[in-house]
Amino acid sequence: MVFPVHLTRRLCALSCLIVLVPSISAAAGLHRTAQLSAALAHEAVGAAVSTCSRSGYAVTAILVNADGVRQAMLRGDGAAVHTIDSAYAKAYTAASLAPVRKEDSTKAIFERMSKAPGMTTAGLASLPNINFTPGGVTVMSGSEVLGGIGVGGAPGGNFDDDCARAALEQIRDRVR
Repeated sequence: MVFPVHLTRRLCALSCLIVLVPSISAAAGLHRTAQLSAALAHEAVGAAVSTCSRSGYAVTAILVNADGVRQAMLRGDGAAVHTIDSAYAKAYTAASLAPVRKEDSTKAIFERMSKAPGMTTAGLASLPNINFTPGGVTVMSGSEVLGGIGVGGAPGGNFDDDCARAALEQIRDRVR
């Protein structure tokens, strides 16, 4: 059977669409994100707790992925029970809120808020797991947010921040 040229072209175009549409729609339905390996996440929280311990601070460190889900946690010897919630809230805030505000940590958010009298964060602060206290640092690979690390329990958020940054420095060469 011979088809007219215009019909042959239409059938060819339709055949191409049938082949291509499933692959296009499948690609449009996927969103891929990077995440630290479990081993690297555990190394980071271990490094944060160890760094703080050497300074005499009993802390908890938690690393969350970009969605705020706990990936690794270590409660150091003698760390009080409230440090678990504190570290998680700092990690969660560093992963979710800091990047949106173009900042790298809860410390950066805290410092900006301190310099802006009258700035209200009542709406944000009332959200679950949001904590503006220093000690949460965003985990990045280039411009991609991988998550956040939070440290709680040192006698001041700045010390928590130092320990979190030291941990990320220890794994920095493997996060690229």
